[in-house]
Amino acid sequence: MPLLTRLIPSPVVVDIRPGALDDLADVLADERISHSGRLAVAVSGGSGARLRDRVAPQLPGATWFEVDGGTLDDAVRLAADMKAGHFDALVGLGGGKIIDCAKFAAARVGLPLVAVPTNLAHDGLCSPVATLDNDAGRGSYGVPNPIAVVIDLDVIREAPVRYVRAGIGDAVSNISAIRDWELAHRVNGEKIDGLAAAMARQAGEAVLRHPGGIGDNDFLQVLAEALVLSGIAMSVSGDSRPSSGACHEINHAFDLLFPKRAAAHGEQCGLGAAFAMYLRGAHEESVNMAEVLRRHGLPVLPEEIGFTPDEFVRVVEYAPETRPGRYTILEHLDLHTHQIKDIYADYVKAIGS
Repeated sequence: MPLLTRLIPSPVVVDIRPGALDDLADVLADERISHSGRLAVAVSGGSGARLRDRVAPQLPGATWFEVDGGTLDDAVRLAADMKAGHFDALVGLGGGKIIDCAKFAAARVGLPLVAVPTNLAHDGLCSPVATLDNDAGRGSYGVPNPIAVVIDLDVIREAPVRYVRAGIGDAVSNISAIRDWELAHRVNGEKIDGLAAAMARQAGEAVLRHPGGIGDNDFLQVLAEALVLSGIAMSVSGDSRPSSGACHEINHAFDLLFPKRAAAHGEQCGLGAAFAMYLRGAHEESVNMAEVLRRHGLPVLPEEIGFTPDEFVRVVEYAPETRPGRYTILEHLDLHTHQIKDIYADYVKAIGS
């Protein structure tokens, strides 16, 4: 009988540990990503630029490109600037915006990407999606997975605490996203990729149930691995379904309705996930999720990120408009304003102040 298998798009290298950045050149050479050392390195003016003095001696043949921000224009400009050189790979060194710009630019010029994130704010560090600001607001663009992901936990510990906390919210929201996927399967017959669902669910559960905090390397290791697994799960499924359900619809609604007031992506996703779990009747799980998010200093009520209850009700009501064609608990219940208000009041009582 034939042995049937499938190839899973995933990085050749995933190196997560304290001090990993000091071995970046060796990793690239050992894994045949770049023997010549002809690398393009994209950095921001912030965390990436601060690490340049540390990394540059390892990469004497590299050409450095400073990226202004996280817009589509920035990514296109980076791609155009790189066309004049002959590079083995592009290294994206910095926060989420730089990684996304580098992913898009690498895909545009046909180079493999090495992602070297300086924080753990969300699962985009290893996903097949680049999220970039454009003239219409914000867009998601399909790109190949990074060929390598190098995460130095010593660097992560120096990142602003809020950005690391946000990654917790994004990882934990996987649990709600998978429940939405299962709902779409039961109601609409949407196909579930079991491997992608298992990877994303276990990534979220590992972070939810870990007793440590962001001051522990052990916890940061689990969080970083969870975010990488979430990205690979999206590659396996071919879309963002394993990590994006009602939680992310609520996040997108915050961004679109209140673009100048929106909080961090992971903060909004964590809040959205806790509320979505309550909406689906999983009250005990919702309370547990809220307790864990609170323990890590994340918001579980809109007031904690500067929004009134009425504004949150508006966000939840608008959320289904952000992802046409995606079926989640929000589309399933099709709630009206007064219903959302009543359920939100019950949610607040359940999780406590």
